[in-house]
Amino acid sequence: MNKEVEILVIGAGPAGLSAAIEAAKYGAEVLVVDENNKPGGQLFKQIHKFFGSRRHKAGVRGVDIGTELLEEVEKLGVEVMLNTVAYGFYPNGEGVALAVNGEEGLIVHPKKIIMATGAGENPLAFPGWTLPGVVGAGAIQTMINVHRVSVGKRVLMIGSGNVGLIVTYQLLQAGIDVAGIVEAAPQLGGYGVHAGKVRRAGVPLYVGHTVIEAVPNEDMSGVKGAIIVEVDNKFQPIPGTEQFVECDVIGIAVGLTPDIALPSMADVTLINAGRLGSQVPMHDRNMETTKEGIYVAGDSSGVEEASSAIEEGKLAGIAAAEALGKIDAETAKEAKDNVWSSLDQLRTGPFGAGRHDAKEQIIEQMEEWKVKNSAC
Repeated sequence: MNKEVEILVIGAGPAGLSAAIEAAKYGAEVLVVDENNKPGGQLFKQIHKFFGSRRHKAGVRGVDIGTELLEEVEKLGVEVMLNTVAYGFYPNGEGVALAVNGEEGLIVHPKKIIMATGAGENPLAFPGWTLPGVVGAGAIQTMINVHRVSVGKRVLMIGSGNVGLIVTYQLLQAGIDVAGIVEAAPQLGGYGVHAGKVRRAGVPLYVGHTVIEAVPNEDMSGVKGAIIVEVDNKFQPIPGTEQFVECDVIGIAVGLTPDIALPSMADVTLINAGRLGSQVPMHDRNMETTKEGIYVAGDSSGVEEASSAIEEGKLAGIAAAEALGKIDAETAKEAKDNVWSSLDQLRTGPFGAGRHDAKEQIIEQMEEWKVKNSAC
């Protein structure tokens, strides 16, 4: 079965929904597909309030932001197909292959494609890391915030970035004991507002430590604790500093890696993203890749916060609508300038400045690529 559409958005998270909203506002026909049975992506795991400025939804919970985006998508008449996997790109613009509900095949022929496929959690390998009870922070959020299921009785969290700190506090809100946070660096890595919450709650903080083993329980059906150890300034374990921490769950929050499987199939040029993750599609200030008409947005273009993903989705949606002739150049420039102003605000301060520089490097190399290829 075949389907024609002006814009195909792959991924119904904050970036994908925002892209669809912006494009649809200007009259573009938009189809959003997502492999999950519920749209919204990570937002529906985020029960905490966003902070920053009003334009960045300060004081609004992530789950409520997700609901607002869904309501806007519905109001604009955007078609959303759930339980639908985009699994392949046909060459020469012959379409994108979808699997609907795991059975029905569908080939979509879009004029423009926006890939907002997000990112996956990084694993951390140590003896026992494949035991039941060793889980990613995202899985913990899904269980306690979405399904209201207790993940365990006592959790040891590895990683003190924003995800590790936020999930730790949400575990406490769910009435689950936290055995501590283990961080290899000499200090906590996330925002002070999140670190302050877990400190005030009395959570033990093992900075300058790492986990070297998950200790299984008697029947190997789970864990009964972890062995942690101090590390030196080269992050090597210091013999004789081992200690046992009792827990029945070990949560892993050691960063995310952009999901670039589909962009790779589309044969876009990839580039090292530095602190934004591993490789990402090279893209310009319109979020357009080296393949004309294919855009990226959100964590698949470099791991940042949900607020940044929303803004990048807006950029891609505006640019795709402009390329289709739905919006004149002057109006599009004004809209994109407003989004860039918002993004620049998000990419300031001790945490944001590094993300700003990494993103600018990607864009600069894209401009160099354009010059080089236009001369060929």
